[in-house]
Amino acid sequence: MARILTVDDSRAIRSIVTRQVMALGFEVEEAEDGEQGLQRLAVHSFDLVLLDVTMPVLDGPAMLAKMRERGIKTPVLMLTSESKRSIVASVMAQGIEDYILKPFQPEELRTKILKALRMVAPPMTPPAPAPAPAHAPTVDGPPPAAGNSALLAPPAAATTVDVLVVDDVENVAKKLRSMVPERLSMESCLTAQAALTVARRRTYRSILIDVDIPEVNSAVLASQLRKLQPNATFLALYLRTTNDAENEARSRGFDGVLLKPFDPVGIEALMMKWLGQVSLLVTTEDNVVRIERFSGWDTALDRYLSRLTVPMEKCLSDVAAGCFDEVVLDLTHFPPRADRVPKFILATADKAKKIGMELRLVGTTEMQKILESFTDTKMVPFFETVAAAKGRG
Repeated sequence: MARILTVDDSRAIRSIVTRQVMALGFEVEEAEDGEQGLQRLAVHSFDLVLLDVTMPVLDGPAMLAKMRERGIKTPVLMLTSESKRSIVASVMAQGIEDYILKPFQPEELRTKILKALRMVAPPMTPPAPAPAPAHAPTVDGPPPAAGNSALLAPPAAATTVDVLVVDDVENVAKKLRSMVPERLSMESCLTAQAALTVARRRTYRSILIDVDIPEVNSAVLASQLRKLQPNATFLALYLRTTNDAENEARSRGFDGVLLKPFDPVGIEALMMKWLGQVSLLVTTEDNVVRIERFSGWDTALDRYLSRLTVPMEKCLSDVAAGCFDEVVLDLTHFPPRADRVPKFILATADKAKKIGMELRLVGTTEMQKILESFTDTKMVPFFETVAAAKGRG
């Protein structure tokens, strides 16, 4: 059975590719950027790589170059938009089988996959249902109780986790979990030894270490973890009452600080400065775009709306690339502000219309009342649930 790796920063595109590959009866793994793609290739062998051109961290051409430098000769099928076609032409010499222009039809994708694999079409089999994620127990004890999301490990297939919290007080990780978007992946450890153990198993983007763990020198622990996680950023967790915490943290080898108790300003710095994860505020699954809950909305809505522009446009493009006629915008967690919401919705509806899609909204009754009170937004279709919005004929 063929094994295929799809590398794309768009969750919607990865989902489409995965469904089509599984329908062909093949195995498939996913990576969200070139760096993760190279990590997958270092662990497993694949028969084909479906590689997006434009991605953060490490783009498609750069990943392809590193593959060939390392002697990895796996065939590559590149995915690109019409505007990036010239980039594909420039990497042909590095050896790719073919390319596909977005948006693409499922049949075109399947045909090119089979051609790249030198295969004829096998009998179509329906995609197997995705297994329910089996949350691993924390390294410090038994599996957490239901609802204790702060300590739940991500699915075993994940190799990169956004945040590792090392603090001997369990509530610290719980509180942080409640203040960041749900899509942000987190793990936590209560002891230094547990942190060293998990750091040998996974890759972390940011590691937060409390400076007051009993019998632990946090600077030494950070130094040990940095050897295992050279690309992670290390933040020290200090009490807000600490004098000159920033300079003290840097003198001890940390990149910065996060002050406790947490507040929206500190969380914003973690998200934007240290993780670069503004895209987590907007996520896409099939033709549904969700604006995630984030504690900073209430205090700095204007700033966040300006930062949503780029990820929102990308999400709309991803939905269009899947050949959907409608895009469903889930506003369930969006603050019902009459002074900001209508303008944002009008701009989004206009962008959707320009690329040939109808905008449909999902949200609270309060949000619906706000939009119906304005002439320009009252005509935008509004639904109570995502399922209802997707099922409208």
